[in-house]
Amino acid sequence: MTGVPQLDPVIHAQARLRVTASLATLCEGDRVTFPRLQELLDMTAGNLSTHLRKLEDAGYVLITKAHERRTPVTYVELTRDGRRAFEDYTAALKSLLGDAT
Repeated sequence: MTGVPQLDPVIHAQARLRVTASLATLCEGDRVTFPRLQELLDMTAGNLSTHLRKLEDAGYVLITKAHERRTPVTYVELTRDGRRAFEDYTAALKSLLGDAT
């Protein structure tokens, strides 16, 4: 008998799943600005920052702070480990749902 697939608890939280799924739509190496991600997800800056910190601590996202001309800008991208974790998460979820049908 096969065990129940484990879902990554870092990604499984609804807000972090939304963040990860959104970033996974980008090509590897592409990034999005913090305000654009905030707008896409309709999240407050504080809420998004909290969830990004958790994803960053897990090594799933990379936060880069830079300047464009004299304006500070924060970029967010999914790391290779983050992409792999999201793929593993979706595979485990499909397996779990497939077993239920």
